[in-house]
Amino acid sequence: MHYKTILEAVRKQYGRKFVTAEEAVSVIRSGDRVWVHPGCAVPNVLIDAMVERAGELENVEVTHLLGVGPAAYTRPEMRGRFRHNAFFIGKNVREAVWEGRADFTPIFLSEIPSLLLSGQTPIDVAMIHVSPPDEHGFCSFGVGVECTKAATEAAKIVIAQLNPNMPRTLGDSFIHISRLDYCVETDTPLWELPQLEGDETPEELDMYRKIGENVASLVEDGSTLQLGIGRIPDAVVHFLEDRRDLGVHSEMVSDGILPLVEKGIITNQKKTLLPGKIVTSFVLGTNTLFNFVDNNPLMEFRPTNFTNDPFTIARNRKMVAINSAIEIDLTGQVCADSLGFRFFSGFGGQVDFIRGAAKSEGGKPVIALPSTAKDGSISRISTRLREGAGVTTSRGDIHFVATEYGVVNLHGRTIRERSRLLISIAHPSFREELERFAREHHYF
Repeated sequence: MHYKTILEAVRKQYGRKFVTAEEAVSVIRSGDRVWVHPGCAVPNVLIDAMVERAGELENVEVTHLLGVGPAAYTRPEMRGRFRHNAFFIGKNVREAVWEGRADFTPIFLSEIPSLLLSGQTPIDVAMIHVSPPDEHGFCSFGVGVECTKAATEAAKIVIAQLNPNMPRTLGDSFIHISRLDYCVETDTPLWELPQLEGDETPEELDMYRKIGENVASLVEDGSTLQLGIGRIPDAVVHFLEDRRDLGVHSEMVSDGILPLVEKGIITNQKKTLLPGKIVTSFVLGTNTLFNFVDNNPLMEFRPTNFTNDPFTIARNRKMVAINSAIEIDLTGQVCADSLGFRFFSGFGGQVDFIRGAAKSEGGKPVIALPSTAKDGSISRISTRLREGAGVTTSRGDIHFVATEYGVVNLHGRTIRERSRLLISIAHPSFREELERFAREHHYF
């Protein structure tokens, strides 16, 4: 049955719920906390309507994970009207966080749903972006289940942007229209987050190719992968084309997995948890990916308290978790969320997956990073984390580390062994300096 026909029937039963965006957001009051569907699911029509009410509102907290789009509620002139609370800092809100106009809450992605459901962080209004209801009245959270499902369960009021362009994704990915307080019909394209455009220099391309090759060397036939978005995951997939029966269990997936699925490399048949399924919590990518996940039984969308639970992750045999870092010191401490005192991103799923993969039978937790930053002027393998930098992954959690110069395993290694191994995969220009520091501080 066509969604328009179904909508007509739904309107007859739930007609009072169908309102304009302006009417829907009129329920937001000063001092409310508003959850916004993040990622490529940002409900742009509802956000625009909320921001239009800025002159009537004070101290509204807008809470979400990484989002895309303009995030107009973080503009300087919105000070005192809206204040963003980031559970993961995206590019569009970073300046506001740096200038003190927005907040950052460091927390593991696996723990956010319980934070919301327990009432410790109460949600007054959840603004979500979903598919139109099916013949049974169920709307899909589409490209992002993550923590939004928990937010709708915890919220006092749920406002839904219904959009036929939102994929109908399968798994624990549905909310019944009876649970929605207000429905706003739209027909707008989703925000896309394409893979990086490839404006790197030949030297940079070669560096990422080598990192990808080094990481891929750890992936055996039948492994289950956590692959995110970015240059390193994109580089890794190019070196997996001779593997067989790979699987995916990841908090998010991007367009990068599609070639491996199309070539029959990702089959999910050897997975020990939900075999036959790509398990994820949200997708970041383009319409090509959105069309792929639409009504696709291969995909299993679950909230992050499932996908990112280390005990759940560990149920996947040969779990290979691939994460990146800003810097790592000679003892194995990893900083992935801050540039000194400047908060840059967030914990996300790094620690969840590092710990889950560590407990997996045959699992391999991997931190992958270029050896240098700023055109080779700074070593990312450092004598110490820079002042103000936070430890995302502790030296006790670290296992494999990869750069373009190789891959080493630090697990169970002494500080002397760790520092020597890390120096061996640092950029040659910095190895002497790193070794001198290690000797001066009696690492070896």
